[in-house]
Amino acid sequence: MSETGVPSAVVRNLPPELGPDAIAVVEGRSFMISNATGDIPDGTIGGLVHDDTRFLSRWELRIGGQPLLLLSSCTVEDYSAAFFLTNADLEGIPANSIGVRRQRFIGDGLHERIELECFAQRHVEFDLELLAGADFADLFEIKECVPDRSETTTRLHGATGEHLDFLYTNDTFRARTRIEASPSATRTEGDGLVWHLRLEPGTVWRCELTVPLEFGALQIAPKHRRFGEVFDDVRDDAITVWSRECPNLRIDSELLRGVLAKSRSDLAALRIEKSAGGVPIILPAAGLPWFLTIFGRDSLITAYQAIASGPSLARGTLLALAAAQGRKVDDFRDEEPGKILHEIRSGELTQLQLKPHNPYYGTADATQLWLILLSEYWRWTRDDEFVRGFRENVDAALRWIDHYGDPDRDGYIEYATRSTQGLGNQCWRDSADGIKFADGSIPVLPIATCEIQGYTYDARKRVAELADGPLGDPELARRQRFLADELYERFNRDFWIEERGGYYALGLDGDKRRIDSMTSNMGQLLWSGIVPPERAIILANQLMSEEMFSGWGVRTTCSEEQAYNPIGYHSGTVWPHDNSLIAHGLARYGFRQEANRIVMAMLEAASYSDYRLPEALSGYDRSYGRVPVPYPTACSPQAWSAAAPMLFVRTMLGLEVRGDELVADPRVPPEYGTIALDTLTALGKRWNIVATAQQAQVTPIS
Repeated sequence: MSETGVPSAVVRNLPPELGPDAIAVVEGRSFMISNATGDIPDGTIGGLVHDDTRFLSRWELRIGGQPLLLLSSCTVEDYSAAFFLTNADLEGIPANSIGVRRQRFIGDGLHERIELECFAQRHVEFDLELLAGADFADLFEIKECVPDRSETTTRLHGATGEHLDFLYTNDTFRARTRIEASPSATRTEGDGLVWHLRLEPGTVWRCELTVPLEFGALQIAPKHRRFGEVFDDVRDDAITVWSRECPNLRIDSELLRGVLAKSRSDLAALRIEKSAGGVPIILPAAGLPWFLTIFGRDSLITAYQAIASGPSLARGTLLALAAAQGRKVDDFRDEEPGKILHEIRSGELTQLQLKPHNPYYGTADATQLWLILLSEYWRWTRDDEFVRGFRENVDAALRWIDHYGDPDRDGYIEYATRSTQGLGNQCWRDSADGIKFADGSIPVLPIATCEIQGYTYDARKRVAELADGPLGDPELARRQRFLADELYERFNRDFWIEERGGYYALGLDGDKRRIDSMTSNMGQLLWSGIVPPERAIILANQLMSEEMFSGWGVRTTCSEEQAYNPIGYHSGTVWPHDNSLIAHGLARYGFRQEANRIVMAMLEAASYSDYRLPEALSGYDRSYGRVPVPYPTACSPQAWSAAAPMLFVRTMLGLEVRGDELVADPRVPPEYGTIALDTLTALGKRWNIVATAQQAQVTPIS
């Protein structure tokens, strides 16, 4: 996901700034990134960020004026971390004389405990310093260039060392960072707290630091935790709730167990808890670190991928996005009536209307994906009343598709930003060079990409099903089926390219020329069902060719294209979410072996990164290094990558709702043995599912 349609001249990346062992903790819309010792050096992209504003830009611990030495560090849960350190060689204090443990978690604020233990043979005396800073940078600025706000930042530090206080105001925007210390420091020096300590051999000294965070009226603050609750093996409430919704797993494969456990943990960490219409809801944020917010496309696809693991993510996503559905024409925000948003931000630049993200509507596919998710939710829950409550939203979404989404009335949904701050590309390949011809040239706007037409076809078919069911509108059903059939015929005439063995164009440009790159987008057409059966086998062969399949997954761009770049964001990388939809689409058309080949490759790739699939992998061939090469600046964790394994399992099991029955038609690879899902929620019941190879038993239990 890119933030603007034009690449920045200055983009700073995490590994060079904080090292490859940087530690990140995340809770809802708050995160903190430090180096491996727990420090955030001034001037880096590290920091404590909440609601798109950086509240700590410096956080460094010193003994005797020297940085601490790393022994080990790790995350404990997604929201907590521990750092084990020791002192450097100091005058009168040999190295390794003082053991230091830092424990950190994010809940209703940042909480950090510092524990020192003296291992010296005699008493030691020294200064312990915490150097802090708050630049109040907007998230957009952190990635590029942070302006100096010192003249508008007031320091209200406690005179007796009990707190540091930074207050920033700019017009109507106000932000505050208060660092509270217990016990109080001996003194305050500049923007630092200093404790003068004398430790006898064997003694332990502790200090707790707190940075409270403010939550808006519609936000639900994480439940307050104490250190014992976090680090003494008691589970977080939100993770417990999420786990209760997920089916219990009994899986022979250690790999599959580990990947699914990590997926659940990451989705729980990336949750957003808020209120919609007075009802508490939960929905997925897009990813750490830059996308801890609601993204229409990402949140919708994530909820779709995870629907078999419980309906609450889908329910919350539908409610939150419907509440913010477009109501007017606003060029700066690319808003139009009926349109589902792309992204919400709440930092200073957005609040002062220098950025259009409150919310920003620059996406041509989220509206259709909202309709698709509404249908999928209904199929799995049969909650007629819930669906009927969205009738006005459904009608508004269809009007957007018919009118604003197709301004030239050629029957295709296309995009072109009207905003000075808008995205140039408004499909899932939304980087500035995400859409290219095979020769590498950039198409002219407006652009109608192929997968968006597939989403539109699927959305119309699904709305027709809802109209036959809970909406009770036969005329709506008839019209949507008619329009879907028209689109099917027109699309397969205009987008198909016979050359190179046959494939679908990436899109049509503003001059109605076929954008002739061969890309993974054609694989998503299988998921949507817009591909004729006789062409599906052609696509399956193309997708699994050496040029498209890297050995770890399907590349975004064919390696034969002039535009191919294995480390280009959308020009040759491998995206897990993309592959999950492609595999599901292949299975839909009966290509189960090909689908499983993708599933197994992706799951094996996760084994090289602590069972977590990142936002994207580099597109290098598997033979190039025998291990998956990370994409250099991938978000990790990222919601639709975290949810991809859930859809992989559903694909292997052939798990679908048909009418009033839950059915399974498995093709479980022998390497995975038996897959059992107990107490899965569907159709208002709980089900037990046991699958091995091509056999399955599906049993309702309540």
